Amino acid sequence: MNSHKKSLLISKTFLYSILAIAALLSIFPFYWMFVMATNTNEVINRIPPAVFPGEALVSNFTKVVNTIDFFGAMWNSFVVSSITTIGVLFLCSLAGFAFAKLEFKGKNILFVAILVTMMIPPQLGLIPQYIIITKLNWLNDLKAIIIPGLIDAFGIFWMRQYISSNVPDEIVDAAKIDGCSIFRVYWNITVPIIIPAFATLAIIKFMYMWNDFLWPLVVLRETETHTIQVALRGLIDNYVRDNGMILSGTFWATVPLVIIFLLLNRLFISSLTEGAVK
Repeated sequence: MNSHKKSLLISKTFLYSILAIAALLSIFPFYWMFVMATNTNEVINRIPPAVFPGEALVSNFTKVVNTIDFFGAMWNSFVVSSITTIGVLFLCSLAGFAFAKLEFKGKNILFVAILVTMMIPPQLGLIPQYIIITKLNWLNDLKAIIIPGLIDAFGIFWMRQYISSNVPDEIVDAAKIDGCSIFRVYWNITVPIIIPAFATLAIIKFMYMWNDFLWPLVVLRETETHTIQVALRGLIDNYVRDNGMILSGTFWATVPLVIIFLLLNRLFISSLTEGAVK
């Protein structure tokens, strides 16, 4: 019995050690970015490089603010990411509910067609989307990013799978017998059950929209409409590269993503472990 407890303790110690090392490796790039953001260019280029934070955090960030409209770009990114995420949560969960719990003609064919779109590189749709945005006169408008991002094939797939496995058909049938409309079954019964799935999809979509660079670069040409990723490009000078300033802007542009993840972390883990617990 004692030997069994000893072996169990050793295995747990080994497991936690591996997890601790993995956590440190995951955090290290963010820490290294912070270290570079707090040092001058001279210290960054020194060999061996600095491994502890310096004293140039404020000065580097001041250079960022003086070079680009940092706070305006952050606000644009926050508006785009928030509206798009909320729209995706509603529309994709509604579509996922329809595919999971409703019967209609061509359901399987339509669902397969949605899955096929996930295999198409988004770069192939760049020119057609640009033509449509131009005809709608949405260039240099945040609508050019928000509207195309409101529907997500992965979001529909994720919601359909989660609703199929976590919302019992008996509850849906009972609600229909009690006189609930289809939308009320979705809103009052399904939505409270799939909150963890909402958190997971929200993190994925918010991070994708926040980090998106190519499409905003194409359709947003005016400085006041730039998102943060496009604005950060303005920190790179062709002749003099101030790495401390660049990494300072990058670091502070990453902070909102960390906050969003920490806020939704518990629900995110819950959605991933739901099937294992069952």
